[in-house]
Amino acid sequence: MAKGWNKSDWRAKPRVQMPDYPDQGALNAVEATLAKMPPLVFAGEARRLKAELAKAGRGEAFLLQGGDCAESFAEFSADNIRDTFKVMLQMAIVLTWGAKVPVIKVGRMAGQFAKPRSAGTETIGGVELPSYRGDIINGFDFTADARVPDPSRMLQAYTQAAASLNLLRAFSTGGYADIHHVQSWIANFTDVEEAQRYRAIAEQISDAMDFMAAAGVTSSTAHELATVDFYTSHEALLLEYEEAMCRTDTTSGLPVAGSGHMIWIGDRTRQPDGAHVEFCRGVQNPIGLKCGPSTTADDLKVLMAKLNPDNEAGRLTLIARFGAGKVSEHLPRLIKAVKEEGANVVWSCDPMHGNVIKSSTGYKTRQFDSILQEVREFFGVHKAEGTVPAGVHFEMTGKDVTECTGGVRAVTDEDLSSRYHTACDPRLNASQSLELAFLVAEELRDRRQMQKVANL
Repeated sequence: MAKGWNKSDWRAKPRVQMPDYPDQGALNAVEATLAKMPPLVFAGEARRLKAELAKAGRGEAFLLQGGDCAESFAEFSADNIRDTFKVMLQMAIVLTWGAKVPVIKVGRMAGQFAKPRSAGTETIGGVELPSYRGDIINGFDFTADARVPDPSRMLQAYTQAAASLNLLRAFSTGGYADIHHVQSWIANFTDVEEAQRYRAIAEQISDAMDFMAAAGVTSSTAHELATVDFYTSHEALLLEYEEAMCRTDTTSGLPVAGSGHMIWIGDRTRQPDGAHVEFCRGVQNPIGLKCGPSTTADDLKVLMAKLNPDNEAGRLTLIARFGAGKVSEHLPRLIKAVKEEGANVVWSCDPMHGNVIKSSTGYKTRQFDSILQEVREFFGVHKAEGTVPAGVHFEMTGKDVTECTGGVRAVTDEDLSSRYHTACDPRLNASQSLELAFLVAEELRDRRQMQKVANL
């Protein structure tokens, strides 16, 4: 535990990207109610994830983190949770084929309700109102009433997160995650004419499954083939919620963020002396830190010392998000800073947030090719530096949305209006997500083969 740390110490620090609630009494009541609720996740689960992330930092596992830009109250349904979970399972199997190591599955789910915004207000038709900051804070509708921060939304977020976790745990252990089902879903994807280029990989996965079955290794004989470990994560933006959900682990006596297995600090809230760093430094969960172009080597050194003073493996994941064409400009100096400190970190690539553009039809979008380019640049820099590219971080959904352009289904600017459902940033759809997994798997396979040659 960070020495002298208390879960409410963040309140004395500078705060950014957080709402000012007009009714302090209502806020106090909600915080008191949440403090009595059971935690959403448990300390043992967070410790297990930290141990798995430590393996990823050494190249013995690979991190797949993905899910919604911002979870919605209106879009909440069992089908949506199932579909995103299903796509992540498919992606994980394909990435396992490429990396030949276990894939750690972490959803941006059951807590990703708050979003930082580039401006505090937005103007439509000459009317200026406070920005929408996620359903846990205010409403999406462009009305004065909807945009008022409402603390009771935290209670709805908690209830939805609890229901989501209940379903995810059922999917993970109740047979839905059986590897044979997942393999058949992958095969169905590659049967589509546009995706035939990935059929060879799907057939190799199928052959491996047939070999295991012939050897007597099936879902009925090997528990690991029928179940998965699935973890949740979100940006720890709304600190009133995070503090209310913080619990003391009865085993270790140490504080744990009970809101999710892993929490991260955004690129806009990583001030070394700010409220978000102050809260996150004291909890025992794995912590993510978004690193954008403005992250300096000195800032990173201070942040690593604050967030991981004991240099614990698996504790700190650095999530690089620079934009296609900019990785070689920024990532090497951060890798140098990590090497100089001898720090244990897990390097992950977020190729989404640096690649937002405005389409010719006026929609905020991301191009599939730019996302892929940033991933490839991330792998290339780590190859040159002799470091481990340990994971990827995507905003994605299992729904057939049209929010990002490109991919085998060739979503165009003109297609965006047909199924553009996101409340904030554009997400990869199910097809684009799985295709990206195939392409990342090829990168992992090539890296592994080159390492074999180098070791000869």
